[in-house]
Amino acid sequence: MGVKIGNIDIGEFPLLLAPMEDVSDPPFRALCKQHGADVLYTEFISSEGLIRDAAKSKMKLDIYDFERPIGIQIFGYDIESMRLATKICEKANPEFIDINYGCPVKKVANKGAGAGILKDIPKMVKMTKEIVNSTNLPVTVKTRLGWDENTKYIVDVAERLQDVGIQALSIHGRTRKQMYKGEADWTLIGDVKNNQRMHIPIFGNGDISNAENVAEVKNKYGVDGVMIGRAAIGNPWIFNEIKHFLKTGSHLAKPVIADRVNACKQHLKHSIEWKGKILGIAEMKRHYSNYFKGIPHFKDYRIKIITSECTEEIFELLDEIKLKF
Repeated sequence: MGVKIGNIDIGEFPLLLAPMEDVSDPPFRALCKQHGADVLYTEFISSEGLIRDAAKSKMKLDIYDFERPIGIQIFGYDIESMRLATKICEKANPEFIDINYGCPVKKVANKGAGAGILKDIPKMVKMTKEIVNSTNLPVTVKTRLGWDENTKYIVDVAERLQDVGIQALSIHGRTRKQMYKGEADWTLIGDVKNNQRMHIPIFGNGDISNAENVAEVKNKYGVDGVMIGRAAIGNPWIFNEIKHFLKTGSHLAKPVIADRVNACKQHLKHSIEWKGKILGIAEMKRHYSNYFKGIPHFKDYRIKIITSECTEEIFELLDEIKLKF
C-alpha cells in the first residue's frame, strides 16, 4: 500500500516537487509531472493577496487535471486571513491545502509569516488548527527545524501539528537563520519520522541533488518520501532518474542535448500560453542557463535567447542549439 495524504494514495515512496516562488508555475509543474513527480504544489500564495482579490495571487490558483494530486500552498501572519484564504483555495479544487511555515526570506519572515512563525509556536499551532477546522480538504504543512540553532523544536512541533489535524508534514533540514546556506541536517527529520507518536507521512527536504542522496536518506532516516526543489530547476528528469535508481540500483542515461532543447521548448510554449507572450518570454529568461548548464561555449547563445523578444526567433535558436551541440 502506498503513502496516503488523507485518503489520497500518492505512491510507495512519493517524490514531491517543492513549491518554489517564481518557479513552480503550471508550465514547470507540467514538465516535472511528465518526468515522474508524484505530488505537485503551487507557488506559495499570499493569504492577504487572495482575500483582496489580487490578480497575481488569483492567477497562482490555476491548476489543471493532469497535475493531480496537487496542493495549493498559502502563507500569511493573520489567522483570520489564512482561514478565509483557505476557503478561496477550496474553490480551485486542489487535493489538499499546504501551509508554508518555512519561507525564510525577510519580507515574509519578518512579518511573522512563513518561517517567521517559528518564533511563536503557540500561534503556529493555533493557526493550523483554525485552517484544519475550516476545510474538508486534507491540510499539510511545510516547515523548518526551527528559527535558529537554539530553537530546533521540530520533534515537539510535529506532534502538536499532528494533534490539531494535519495529514502530512514536509521538513526542510535547516533553520530559518541558515536560509539556504550550510548543510541540511537530516538527523532531526529522522527523529520526527521515528518518533513513536507520529503516524502521518513525513517528507524530507534539503540538499537532494541526485538519486544516491535519495537512496541514502530513505535507508538512513526512513522518511516516507522526499521533496525536491532547486535540483529540479532545468532538470525535470531528476524524478524518473531517482525512481529508476531506487528500483534497479543503476542510473538512467542522462538527458542529451535534444532532450534539454525539447523540454525547454515545451516550457516556453506553455509559459506563453499561460502568461501571454510578453510575460511568458520574460519569465523564461531565468530558466535557459539551467537547461543548458555545463555546455561549453554556450554564452553567446544564452545572450541571444534572453535578448530576443520574438517567439519564432527563440524557437529557431533552440533548434540551432540542438544541431550545434
